[in-house]
Amino acid sequence: MNAHVRLSGVRPLDKAAGRVELIHGAGGKAMAQLIEEIFARHFQMIGTGDDGAVLPSLGLNERLVMATDAHVVSPIFFPGGDIGMLSVFGTVNDVAVMGARPLWLAAAFILEEGFPLADLDRIAASMAKAAREANVAIVTGDTKVVEKGKGDGIFIITTGAGALPEGIAPTGAGAKPNDAVLVSGTMGDHGMAIMSARADMNGLEAGMGFVSSVVSDAAPLHDLIARLFAAGIEIHALRDPTRGGLGATVNEITFQSGVGMLLEEAAIPVLPEVAAACEFLGIDPFYLANEGKLVVVCPEAAADAALAVMRAHPLGKNAARIGTIGIVSDTRPLVELRTRLGGRLILDWLSGDPLPRIC
Repeated sequence: MNAHVRLSGVRPLDKAAGRVELIHGAGGKAMAQLIEEIFARHFQMIGTGDDGAVLPSLGLNERLVMATDAHVVSPIFFPGGDIGMLSVFGTVNDVAVMGARPLWLAAAFILEEGFPLADLDRIAASMAKAAREANVAIVTGDTKVVEKGKGDGIFIITTGAGALPEGIAPTGAGAKPNDAVLVSGTMGDHGMAIMSARADMNGLEAGMGFVSSVVSDAAPLHDLIARLFAAGIEIHALRDPTRGGLGATVNEITFQSGVGMLLEEAAIPVLPEVAAACEFLGIDPFYLANEGKLVVVCPEAAADAALAVMRAHPLGKNAARIGTIGIVSDTRPLVELRTRLGGRLILDWLSGDPLPRIC
């Protein structure tokens, strides 16, 4: 998206029936037109043709936080969202769980020759809407086009920058024995929405019809997180359980912090339709991705206050305490799950991805 110029005497793009062509990624007039008529029309890009954006100073009491994420979700349109809004919210949340206030995004697009311009315009509009909702600006980016058959329609890479106030530093290495483990809502919604969309795309809707009501939970978490800090909640660790779901996230925290963890299966919220689908398919909902949920580790004494703050927010109405941090009871940090029947099992890392192309 390096070029950003006003073009005259050029026939407008046919967004209804037009297709991305190799020339749209070649750096010339066609690429400038694509950027001008689709990306620049939707985004608040800074500058008029530079290779980057000069951002305002953050001041002396704030540090800069950056995060980047690639988005390859399939299908690109799914119940509750699309690859565009996911690329915005995903990176906004990566910045926010560092304790920072998201401010700016850069977006890079890898497009396949033949991709419908109508879909590209729809995705750009969705990204712009998501950016407004998250109160961030998409200020710069890049566009590349690959030959037909060498891509899969569209991939989007977003990089986010935000301001981190002094005195705030949640980290995966911050969990301490006797801390409480909280989640902001139901687990596995996004993963099941993608599975349902794929089943429909592949003509398997008859077998997956009972989860057709599940929609992605993709949402920007920065406001919920800001309210936790504004309430004076001491947060030791903060994560959004995306790829690998809750299972991967809690294992990351125990590994980084060198502690154990005991979770209560009965306390972990899961939508009934997600639980039913997982049982039918033989999938553990704790390993399904989420795109609008938090895992919060805080001192025991702060747990009730943190839950009250989350439950007062639309994105945290189903918040729950799901476990406790303990000491390492083995040669390595372990996450144990106390089942509904009272037994214990290890909630371990997965060796592979149960659902690739999830985000």
